[in-house]
Amino acid sequence: MRNLTCIICPAGCSLDAEEDKSSENNLSVKGNLCPRGVSYAQEELRSPRRVVTATALIEGGSDFHGSVRRVPVKSSRPCPREKINALLSDIYKLKVPLPVKAGDVIIAGWEGSDIDIIATRSIGETPAG
Repeated sequence: MRNLTCIICPAGCSLDAEEDKSSENNLSVKGNLCPRGVSYAQEELRSPRRVVTATALIEGGSDFHGSVRRVPVKSSRPCPREKINALLSDIYKLKVPLPVKAGDVIIAGWEGSDIDIIATRSIGETPAG
């Protein structure tokens, strides 16, 4: 039996989830106030995924604005938990050229997946005007 806290809605239901080892599709979930709790428990037990946040090195970063040497990035979709270390390794190898705008795709379709790595902060832009 696994105790989980559902994060799908603000209710934060405390779930008790247990898989029947004799049947692949048999999952017992208790404590959910809505059907989304069952879906959350199934994904969390069978194929957990997480949105990945990290920072990537700015190309020539030690010369830019003194202390700003990295740009914050995140995955556009949740990544399978077993692949997170490989994704982070690829992010930490990057050298992002300036300027970069929030929303820019830094890595498109990581390892052939539908996961893009996007910048979450604009750095090095000249002000309009």
